[in-house]
Parts: sequence; structure tokens; C-alpha cells
Amino acid sequence: MSKPSTRARSLAILAVIAIVSACSSPAASGGGGSASQGTKQYTIGYSNGGGVGNGFREEQVCTAKAEAKISGQVSNLTVIHRNTDAAGQLADIRSLIAKGVNAIVFNPNDPNALNPALAEANAAGIKTVSVDAYVTDPNTWNLYNNQVKYAELGAKWLFDQLGGKGTVWYTRGLAGHPADSDRDKGFQNILKQYPNIKVVPNNQGVFTGWDPAKATEITNNFISSGQYDHIDGIWASGMGKQIVDAIKAANKPFKPIADADINGLVSDLLDPTNFPGLKGAAVSNTAAVGGAGVALALKLLKGEQVQADPNAGRANTVLLDPVLYDNLTDSGKAGLRGWAANGKGMDPLWPLTLSIPNWTSYDPAKVISSCKGA
Repeated sequence: MSKPSTRARSLAILAVIAIVSACSSPAASGGGGSASQGTKQYTIGYSNGGGVGNGFREEQVCTAKAEAKISGQVSNLTVIHRNTDAAGQLADIRSLIAKGVNAIVFNPNDPNALNPALAEANAAGIKTVSVDAYVTDPNTWNLYNNQVKYAELGAKWLFDQLGGKGTVWYTRGLAGHPADSDRDKGFQNILKQYPNIKVVPNNQGVFTGWDPAKATEITNNFISSGQYDHIDGIWASGMGKQIVDAIKAANKPFKPIADADINGLVSDLLDPTNFPGLKGAAVSNTAAVGGAGVALALKLLKGEQVQADPNAGRANTVLLDPVLYDNLTDSGKAGLRGWAANGKGMDPLWPLTLSIPNWTSYDPAKVISSCKGA
């Protein structure tokens, strides 16, 4: 099959922008909100280059819209939310530059590949903020969950549950994504401390692509092959709900699992009647980085001082520390219940940490309704 022409690709990108921008009026997409007369207004572009339909990505875009709306400082939020590769996202960012936005917030598909467009944005005076993962562009600010620590917390909890020995099924996210690479670094850090833990299918794990359908398919194949019967635990990367549901559907006994604070998984961990014997831990991985990224962009546009994390290992970086709650201790169950209380009426595939102290300013209870129709 021949590749589409440059003109055809450009027209397709512009069509995506036009459709989203048409939904990006102040009332619909978060622009403007309750701005008082005389408040300086900014235009912001938002690029999410993958995971459409994934609970984390959908919630991330939602929180960006909510923060833009409540800020009263955003006249227009243009969102490009589609599944693409690094080259496609590079084109998306250039399209936002061409629209003359004041700032661009984005979830990067690659730590390095977007740098040419980010340099062009900087030359045009556009502030850039990477969320959920980092980029190496020196002028872009990074704001993301500490993914190395995320993996370390879950892996240590899981390996300790197994008494330091046994076989663990290692399921990962999207190959090449900076967050997945950081999580692998954290997993390997802890694995080195437990020489009697064996990892399958191998130490590099299996990639789900953070795609719910693919995660379910991979789990079903793993079960039908007979391999599931020979493992002792599961380390997951946001697809734990799909994994647990597939195990239940196959009428197999549950194995201890460590995953993220996904609404559906947390509900399962707190439901011993329907999920008997399920032992698990959830690590916070807030999708509110979308809203926090908009807040950071506004700070930069107003010339406010932003404190970088001195322990991040890279400049212009704000790291968010995760926490872990399990369903085996009273304190852990209390933490899970607290999360679950926030998730009433929320999509089961969305993370439960809906806000970030000192960064997001919207009401977490209203963040979902603020996105409806946007």
C-alpha cells in the first residue's frame, strides 16, 4: 500500500484540529470559564498521541479541560487526541504552532523525536510542557508521576508477598514510551534485589500497549497456553483490571497482583465476595497530570517562578511521588476505600487520583461532568 501524500497527511491533521477546535469553545472545552473582565487570556494546544479509549489518557485530557475552564485564563483549548506515532505527534505539535497558541501541553510518544518541533515552538515564543513522561528538549518543562518509584513500590510489595521467591508474569505498557521505560528501570532495580524471583516471558516482559483489548487478548492467550498455572504473581502496568477479569472469566484462582489505582481494579480488591482470594496492591498514577500541565503552562506564561525537583535527574522537571495501598492491611484497605469514594460514577478504567494538591484547582467531584459534551 502506498503512503499518503504530504498534502493528504496535512489535510487529515487539519481536519482533526478543526473537529476538536469546533468543540473547544469556552463553554465546551474549558476555555474562558468564569474569567473576570480584564483577566489576561491565553490559548493552549494539547496533544495526546496515543491511548485513545485508555482510561488514563481519557481522564488526562478531561482534567486538562477542567483546569483550563476553572482557571478563567484560557480563551481556547485546542485538543488533538488521536492514536499516532512519534512522527505523527511531531506533525500535530507543528500544527498547534501554526495556530499560534501561547502554550502546548502534550503527552510525548518519544523522549527525543519531538525535539525539532519543540525547538520551533520555543523560537516562536510558545511555552511547552510535557506531562506523564519526559522529553529531552532543554526548554520544555516536564511534569509527571515518578514512574521509576511507581514500579519499585509495586515490585517490592509483590516480591515480598511471594516470600522473595517464585515466578512473576511481567506485563508492560507501550514499547518506547518514556513512562514505560522508566517503569522498567524501577522494576529491574527491585528485581536485582530478589535473585530467587523468576520473570516470564523474560526479563523484558510482554507489552500490552496500554490497550484494554490487547491486554485481555494477551491474558487469555497466557491462560489458554497453560503458563498461567505456573506463575505465582503478576506485575501490571495499568491493565490489571483486564487481567483480573480474564482470570475470573476463565475460572482460575487469582494470583497476587500489583498494578495502578484504576477504579475497576480497586473495586475488585475491595470485593471479596465476587473476587474471593484476590490479593493485590494499587499504586497511584494520577491522570490529573493533564490538568496540572495546563496549570504549569499558565504559570510559565505569567512569568511565575516554578520550583524544579532537585532529585529528578534532569532540568525543568516536576516529579509527583506515588503511594501504594493493598487489600491485606487495615491501613491499605482504608486507603483503597478513600480512593474508591472519589470514583463513584466514574468509568471503571479511569485512575482514582483525580487531583494534585498545589497544582489542580478544579473540584475533583465535578471533573467528569465538566468533560461531558466537550
